[in-house]
Amino acid sequence: MVTRILKGLVKVFWLLPGFLLWASFPPMAEKTDCLFALAPLLWLGRNADAKENFRKWFQNGFLFWFATLSWMPAIVKNGGPWPLVALGWGALSAYCALYFGAFGWFDAKIWAWVKDEGSAWRKPPRFPYGRRMLAILLLEPLLWCGLELVRSRFMGGFSWNQLGVPLAVGGFGSPASIGGVYLLSAAVILINGTIAGIAERMMEPYRRAKGLPVVNAPKWARSLETMLPVAIVFGLYQLPPILNPSGPTETEELRVAAVQRNFPCVFKRQESEDPIDVYSNLLANVAYVKPGLVVLSESALCEFGAADSPRSCAFLRWVAETTGAGEVIAGGGRRDDGKEYNSAVLWQEPPAVSPSPLRQLPVPRSRFRVPQIYDKVHLVPFGEFIPGDKWITSLQKLAPVGSCTPGELKLLGGYGVAICYEDTDSAQMRSLAKMGAKALVFITNDSWFSHSQETVQHSWQSVARAIETGLPAVRAGNSGVTGVVYPDGGARWLGDADGKPLVDMRGTMCESIRVGPHVTFYVKFGDIPLAVLFALLIGVSVLVKYKDKYEKRRYLSM
Repeated sequence: MVTRILKGLVKVFWLLPGFLLWASFPPMAEKTDCLFALAPLLWLGRNADAKENFRKWFQNGFLFWFATLSWMPAIVKNGGPWPLVALGWGALSAYCALYFGAFGWFDAKIWAWVKDEGSAWRKPPRFPYGRRMLAILLLEPLLWCGLELVRSRFMGGFSWNQLGVPLAVGGFGSPASIGGVYLLSAAVILINGTIAGIAERMMEPYRRAKGLPVVNAPKWARSLETMLPVAIVFGLYQLPPILNPSGPTETEELRVAAVQRNFPCVFKRQESEDPIDVYSNLLANVAYVKPGLVVLSESALCEFGAADSPRSCAFLRWVAETTGAGEVIAGGGRRDDGKEYNSAVLWQEPPAVSPSPLRQLPVPRSRFRVPQIYDKVHLVPFGEFIPGDKWITSLQKLAPVGSCTPGELKLLGGYGVAICYEDTDSAQMRSLAKMGAKALVFITNDSWFSHSQETVQHSWQSVARAIETGLPAVRAGNSGVTGVVYPDGGARWLGDADGKPLVDMRGTMCESIRVGPHVTFYVKFGDIPLAVLFALLIGVSVLVKYKDKYEKRRYLSM
């Protein structure tokens, strides 16, 4: 009985890393937990075979993702069929957990290579401890962030909650301006690996007593194993001022206002509630500030028709006149040449005459200049389109918002605009920064997942984008989270009375930012260095494996 209980406790213990990693993200948001959460699994990789290591990493990965994505069932109340939602929740969790499992499998192979003592057909390594240092300092961090990069890009990618995101939100994100959020993830793995090495040394007396193998190296070398990672991490935080010596070359102060409408959902309109009355109350607190830019959320124009319709144009003009803003950005859907687009529009035309009451619209289109339009490029599969629905048109009926068509990446009046999920795409934001964006503008409609932690998790991703590009980001969420993120990762969110981000409520905030084009080291080089190093790691691993098989066959044939 006692034995069974102890075995059960051991199994629960091996799920602790997944729990601690989940605790690093909202809702618990214990950001520093990620610095030691994976140390037990990294220690296991030094002592287990590849299959066992894969299983343990996959189990913890599934626990982490299943708990992290617990906001997915919230879409059921907005019309999502619960069997499909449950299937998608489990399938996406399992898919992301496969990357954990792949890391565990490769990590065990790396440590088998480190411990290789040679054989009849292969000489022992000349510098065995050098292999160990290489695994800790380079191979493990590179393997993890390389797999994260693949997850973020493969088949459209799922770029969500990388391991380095808590560091970015916690004020320790400056290396992201060099290597993106993936460099932060590499630093987290390096720290976890160092802790695993310390635990390994603490257990050496026990292993010697049991006759188990231990690391054969002098004390000075084992001390170096701890000090070098510390020095590397310290150096990473000293490099950004060197590689990114200055901010934007030509900056100007811009007062921005972000509006959180908290509209229930694109399909649910409160007919008893006049949207003009709602916006009148929200914008009343903005007019005295005279903002240069007002940002409304994704889908804000759906209450007034198509994003480029006369009624939507009239509404944008009314917002500009009410607040005194020179520019207004808002999102909405539109049709063009029979195609559906999820769009953002920019209104810049100054008022020429006193506006007619909006309730008397429609107003002749000739009175309005069609605003500048950006059509969303990175569409959400199974949300904004069904894969293959352009060839099998009957599938289009399954898309919740219709079968959208991707647009062309471009700036919107000098701003780099991202709609909804696009703000998780570091490559797309980097491209906008290279085009000369003076600031990033994120608009989203997370009311699909209202009363869940999805809104806060989503806002965390935008912090990494601001650091990577060196540009300020203005974020307007329909149901939250709304705020401003600065290039150093600091953020000011629209908050409630307790100081927490305001979610599922209405509100408006104003803030001043400095805007201007800027090119960080990451914007200039992107993920190319990481992709090349990761490809070399995989390529060399394959070559080592087949070289060993070739030498073995040659030896046996002699």
